[in-house]
Amino acid sequence: MKDRAEVRAFVHNLLISKGDSLPFEDHESLLLTGRLQSIDAVDIVVFLEERYKIDFAKIGFDQEQIDSIDAIWALVQSAGSN
Repeated sequence: MKDRAEVRAFVHNLLISKGDSLPFEDHESLLLTGRLQSIDAVDIVVFLEERYKIDFAKIGFDQEQIDSIDAIWALVQSAGSN
């Protein structure tokens, strides 16, 4: 679970940098609800590519893949099994 905590901390820091210190649950939408913006999606994608070697050029990109901690973690796990 250490890696999941790392993902959560990364997203939490993005929210804090936006002035959003409200708590969030792992299943909550972050992008589609507007808590994070498209530029933050780029930061998340870069983080995932660098940290977990996820190649979005290969798998394609759908905003819903990174819209919540649960979705991001599912993506990390599926990429790790490839």
